[in-house]
Amino acid sequence: MRLLMSCVWCCALAAVAGADDKDKWATVKGRVVFPQGANLPKPGTLNVTQDKEHCLSKGQLLDESVLVNPKNRGVKNVVVYLRPDDAKLTAEFTPQQIHPDDAKRKPAEVVVDQPCCVFVKRITVARVGDTLVVKNPSPVAHNFYWESGNNGSHNPNIAKQTDWKMPNALVKESPPIPYKCSVHPWMVGYVRVFDHPYYAVTDENGDFEIKNAPVGKFRIAYWHENGLRGGVKGRAGDPIEIAGPTTELKPTDFDVSPKP
Repeated sequence: MRLLMSCVWCCALAAVAGADDKDKWATVKGRVVFPQGANLPKPGTLNVTQDKEHCLSKGQLLDESVLVNPKNRGVKNVVVYLRPDDAKLTAEFTPQQIHPDDAKRKPAEVVVDQPCCVFVKRITVARVGDTLVVKNPSPVAHNFYWESGNNGSHNPNIAKQTDWKMPNALVKESPPIPYKCSVHPWMVGYVRVFDHPYYAVTDENGDFEIKNAPVGKFRIAYWHENGLRGGVKGRAGDPIEIAGPTTELKPTDFDVSPKP
């Protein structure tokens, strides 16, 4: 009888501990929108000067540097990420602020594709320890020019219907890293490398979701290839209070127009 009661008591304690643990984490959702009153940008046509037969085989290529959904003004390809509640740019999350399930994550192969003379995805996000793989399924050759402070310089030629794998795993690098194809100079993209799991890229509706974020006071930052929301000050992010199970933010205005 005593043994049975002990087992029941242990199970009850485990259930309470599990419930308490769930209260420490939340999902953060939001939408990034182009400001009301501002004229919506429309993608222009790219000047295709090389391998036209292939590159234009599915129609004109459009400039994807600014993509805004005309139905809801949602901005695509904005990288949204959390930061500690600290104005110092060197501030890092503590181990206690990283969800326990993240320890199960294995380094991934992050793919950049180029099926028809544009990069897919144009904006790539990765974690420290991941490896970049560049695919070329097309019938023409490409190259992949990449120059960074911490992740080396690369400029491999990628023959048609072959892949190239970056020789070293990605290491921490705060600035965005641009990449391009010198053979087709209109082809550009960017990668952001994070040392934590709290980041996302907005979809075609401008929506994003960050799961298993720690509850409490933090900061949230928004980056687009045309700059940071809030300019230089935006590097530190805006204050945010996260509460479980879900924190749904109000739509965030972000004018991602190219700076003059």
